[in-house]
Amino acid sequence: MIVITAPTGNIGSGLLARLLDSGEDLRVIVRDPARLPDAVRERVEVVVGSHGDAEVVDRAFEGADAVFWLVPPDSTRTPAEGWSGFTRPAAKALAAHGVGHVVGVSALGRGTAVADRAGLVTASLAMDELIAETGVAYRALANPSFFENLLEEVDSIREKGVYTDVLEPDRKAPLVAVADIAAVAARLLLDRTWTGFADVPVLGPEDLSPNDLARIMTEQLGIPVRYERESLDDLRSTLLGYGLNEAFVHGIADMKHAKDNGLDAGVTRTVDTASPTTFEQWCAEILKPAFES
Repeated sequence: MIVITAPTGNIGSGLLARLLDSGEDLRVIVRDPARLPDAVRERVEVVVGSHGDAEVVDRAFEGADAVFWLVPPDSTRTPAEGWSGFTRPAAKALAAHGVGHVVGVSALGRGTAVADRAGLVTASLAMDELIAETGVAYRALANPSFFENLLEEVDSIREKGVYTDVLEPDRKAPLVAVADIAAVAARLLLDRTWTGFADVPVLGPEDLSPNDLARIMTEQLGIPVRYERESLDDLRSTLLGYGLNEAFVHGIADMKHAKDNGLDAGVTRTVDTASPTTFEQWCAEILKPAFES
């Protein structure tokens, strides 16, 4: 029995699709079962509710051999409350039900000089420690930023040929497609011969800078696309203007600042840490259809 949290999200839905024909019994935790495709809902056991709720995870983890754990960011809470606070009931349920293996979505940065002041990433790394302390075998998927973050920029790219971020324009860093994260999670959940606690970096095929991304989007979309760097102060002001929790906003800014100072540079890309989807492929398959819709 494998329990999947956030099964309707980008990573969870991709993972679920990979596991449906695996021969494993699958149980999902979801607030709204109607968001699951009919063909999926008929083939899985559904536990309705939030996986931050103690009663829900207690029911969901009973009889489970493995759990896929993903915390949805909550902009109404502080980073510590959003990750460790949300996960604490699950940690108790993991121990109570003797769950053997957990694969969690986390971030790069553990062991770097900026890991303790990286905002949302610092909170995610603390969540990993909380899960590992239960004694469960745990693999933290250590991810860089996602290609999919650029989908938030589609309107700006279409209307102005511009996308923005706060990173230094020529700083190269790893980026990854969420489909590749789902693939690694599926492999680990189906294997379950591993023990202890370890990070599993998922680094994409190459490091790219914001200017590299703009160049590739120009080639793939057929329009000029340029990168504009905004200040951290402007980013904070914009996000606070949306009514987000102030500590959460500072957590985003601290994470961005840490990424510009080596947070994602602590792991070397190897055959084991690379993932296959190129940015060109992702643009053709995901970004361009969104851009043209």
